[in-house]
Amino acid sequence: MEHQFFVFIILLICIQLLVMLSRKIRVAYPIVLLLGGLALCAVPGMPAVAINPEYIFLIFLPPLLYEAAWYTSWKDLWRWRRIIGSFAFIMVIVTSLIVAYVSSSLIPGFSLALGFLLGGIVSPPDAVSATSVLKHVKVPKRLSAIIEGESLLNDASSLIVFRFALIAVETGRFVFQDAAINFVVVIVMGTAIGIGVAVIYYFLHRKLPTSANMDTVLTLTAPYVMYITAEMFEYSGVLAVVSGGLFLSYRSHQFLNATSRLRGSTVWSTLAFVLNGLVFLLIGLEMPVIVRELGSVSLPSAIGYGVLITVLLIITRLACTYFASAFTVFISRFITTADPSPGWKGPLIFGWAGMRGVVSLAAALSIPLHFPQRNLILFITFTVILLTLVVQGLTLPWLVKKLDMEDADHPEPVEDQDHQVRKTLASLSIRYLDETYPSGLAANVPLQQLRARYAAEEAADGNVTDGDHILYRKAALELLELQRKHLHDLNEASYSTDEGVIRKYLGLIDLEEEKLRLKSTISEAE
Repeated sequence: MEHQFFVFIILLICIQLLVMLSRKIRVAYPIVLLLGGLALCAVPGMPAVAINPEYIFLIFLPPLLYEAAWYTSWKDLWRWRRIIGSFAFIMVIVTSLIVAYVSSSLIPGFSLALGFLLGGIVSPPDAVSATSVLKHVKVPKRLSAIIEGESLLNDASSLIVFRFALIAVETGRFVFQDAAINFVVVIVMGTAIGIGVAVIYYFLHRKLPTSANMDTVLTLTAPYVMYITAEMFEYSGVLAVVSGGLFLSYRSHQFLNATSRLRGSTVWSTLAFVLNGLVFLLIGLEMPVIVRELGSVSLPSAIGYGVLITVLLIITRLACTYFASAFTVFISRFITTADPSPGWKGPLIFGWAGMRGVVSLAAALSIPLHFPQRNLILFITFTVILLTLVVQGLTLPWLVKKLDMEDADHPEPVEDQDHQVRKTLASLSIRYLDETYPSGLAANVPLQQLRARYAAEEAADGNVTDGDHILYRKAALELLELQRKHLHDLNEASYSTDEGVIRKYLGLIDLEEEKLRLKSTISEAE
């Protein structure tokens, strides 16, 4: 136990170093972590890592899905619901069928059911991989929203396909009508359970006298309760977590106060960072174990099968995206669509953003021991994850920059949108103060200062240069650091000033610095 804990600490340190490297070379961190895991295997004395699939499904998957759902835009998800739904469900089935037919035809010992099982494993793209890659480039909002929405929902459909294929291989029978009905039932009931559990948590937050720490702990338990409850009744735990997370996220302003939201956001971002880092690092560390267990299949043959399935997946996804684009143009003559003319650039980027990751890993590892062709399926899955992450992940930023797509939904620059929203909020605040506190404004100095601050925001024009912003942030940060140093000096030199008061103002300075950081991200986004 002590040795395992020490290895865990070493892995956390490696994650930090590798993520810092990824930021330095501006490469998405899942790619660097995976390659780093492979490199660590060559370190003398590095113990072999065998991942327990139950840890992936039960410990890693629920919080990662919940965190992704929490920060997914419900507005964008609904707007692009048709394309997201078709790729999250229909394309997963189509991809699984194509992989099943090709693998059963070309790989010795593979039946159609085994091929369908492999298709269910490798069909879903990974949300973390795509978003971390696209973070380094300017991509239209609609594309990132569709990619995130698809990656969030297709995990459920792929795992359902995987479950049915597993049963078919084990029992030797597959009834399409029964499977189709069960597919719908698993989806509907999984979603219903997720929303049901979310409603309970909603009322727990609202009715109980919780603190910020208690609210954060409740949000940490929610995905596990949703997932376990759905899986206990043999429905989709993934859809339960996603639907429940979307429900609570959309209503978070109704049951969480500002302190709970700030503290919860910090905890969740840290937790997701650690879990994602561990998973991608472990993928690299697991590869030598899989290679040793290939058995009678030669390594060159296994690599060839992995490359074959990877190329097949890339071609299938690109073909489906262009078919969906052509179908959208056709159907827009009869119904209203979100974008009647998708063009060719968007589908190309969307088709190329098909990196595989966590869910494929978890599904492959959960195949029972002594299952037919288990080791080869594992190797092919790891090869697909490695090649899609490295090849597509490294070339996707170049492709986005080369195509240089315009953002049709947000033609106005982000900085201009930010300026307009700030002026609107300032005008709204001034009008409220004037109408609600007319007598107070005549004599109350703090109220006058509050109004003057909003008046300055309202009067500010948009002709502020990047240099002005940089100088402003530099001076503001220097003042905050000066104040922080003075408070620390005061705390050390004086016993008459309560340390609680010192900490209060240190916290306010930290909040002010966070506001400056958030404002700077607007200009960086451009």
